[in-house]
Amino acid sequence: MTSRREFLSVASLAVTGIVLPQLAGCGSNAPPAGPAGPPAATPAAGPMISRAIPSSGEMLPVIGAGTSGSYEVALDSPAYKALEEVVRIFFEGGGRVIDTAPMYSNAEDVVGSLLEGGGWRDRCFLSTKLVANDTVPFQEQWANSLRQLRTDRVELLSVHNMRNMEEAMPFARDLKEQGLVKYIGITHGQTSAQGQMLQLMQDEKPDFIQINYSVNAPAAASRLFPTARDLGVAVMVNRAFDDGRLFGRVGGRALPGWAADVGVTSWSQMFLKFAISHPAVTVVIPATGKPDRQADQLNAGHGELLSAGQQEELIGMFS
Repeated sequence: MTSRREFLSVASLAVTGIVLPQLAGCGSNAPPAGPAGPPAATPAAGPMISRAIPSSGEMLPVIGAGTSGSYEVALDSPAYKALEEVVRIFFEGGGRVIDTAPMYSNAEDVVGSLLEGGGWRDRCFLSTKLVANDTVPFQEQWANSLRQLRTDRVELLSVHNMRNMEEAMPFARDLKEQGLVKYIGITHGQTSAQGQMLQLMQDEKPDFIQINYSVNAPAAASRLFPTARDLGVAVMVNRAFDDGRLFGRVGGRALPGWAADVGVTSWSQMFLKFAISHPAVTVVIPATGKPDRQADQLNAGHGELLSAGQQEELIGMFS
């Protein structure tokens, strides 16, 4: 676990590669917002905060979308119809990054159908994964992913859980050289794997890492995030809600008194705002299948970021 002194040292770094909205003329679902009031019906107006991918300078909005669980639905179900509205809100609200994977049941198929049906593919920064599998070779898995996603390329291809790196990473690099993927990365969702990720990040120098980071699991801020900044590696954050467990802990607890000062009106926004307030974080990928929650989550990408002291206060509340 990151010490508070270590966290404050990292959090106080100057934020680089960030674009804040300008004034005009000047793999888990979030529950209803609770004591601070219901989620907003529509996302906030104006451009979302964006950050640069270090290896290219390409800008990404800081709030993306995960698909584990929420997108594992039948294509002819009411849940799928709700997702059509979710993705409309997501893209019209300024989102771009959608992260999925072959092992998320039929999520790739659902994502592909939604992007094709809504005409969203050109707006989407599409991320999927290579999964070590004794029965499905990487080439076959890649072909299956493209077929289900209804596309001929993806923006980001990552090695899931850093397994079989000796075969998976060369395969991903070859696809990148062919122009079939734009960026390559490595992923994990457990704090216990961060030491291995730190070493692989130094050895392989991927474009992206994806790792867990939340108010009750802030260890990545100690060494992993600073090293990513030093190496020019983008950071995608998963499990910002700790798979929904954080909402069970807030109960009827009110938001901190300073929440309104940073434009936060729900705990969902607060947990996401915590993640994007670290200067190394490029994008966070909360999952939801509910239109109102999607709008609420997008609102975290607007307004002021949290100060080091505010981040530390949240860690103290949930540690």
